Amino acid sequence: MKLEIVTPDQIVFSGEVSLVTVPGTSGRFTILENHAPIISSLSAGNITWRVKNTDTSILASDGFVEVSKNVVSIAVEGITNE
Repeated sequence: MKLEIVTPDQIVFSGEVSLVTVPGTSGRFTILENHAPIISSLSAGNITWRVKNTDTSILASDGFVEVSKNVVSIAVEGITNE
């Protein structure tokens, strides 16, 4: 599935991933391929994604995630690489 993480200033990541874990305001959740469509607000915390068995994490501020047709779009105010 395709993941795109953006801030007002930059595209943080854009590419194919096998999973994404995000800090939803009601708790962390993981998005896998063919996930049901969803729009959710995000709390500040770690966003993690997996590319070819390698996990990458960033610390992000509040934002939103939208999942539709194997495209995960995340918009956050800012990020800090870990």
